[in-house]
Amino acid sequence: MKNILLCCAAGMSTSMLVKKMLSSAQQRSLEIEIKAVSISDIEQHIKTSDVILLGPQVKYEQQRLTELAAPLGKPVDVIDMMDYGMMRGDRVLDIALDLII
Repeated sequence: MKNILLCCAAGMSTSMLVKKMLSSAQQRSLEIEIKAVSISDIEQHIKTSDVILLGPQVKYEQQRLTELAAPLGKPVDVIDMMDYGMMRGDRVLDIALDLII
């Protein structure tokens, strides 16, 4: 099972995106766990995640989190602003899966 971690300022707006991503994963019969957390809690979840995606509002944290995740072999990327704003769960799921492989 793959674990995808989404992170935003408070973890709330990404929660909506998580629901869309889970729906897309279910339609594809994929076994994936997707979790949304706030930036203040992210360090507790890096080890158990296969990929970390940041909401556009916390893009400024990308370098710091990449430095934390790199020794663990975990990719970190920022979710495209349009995909995030339009809640395109299917596209964000595709990006996460591409980063894991």
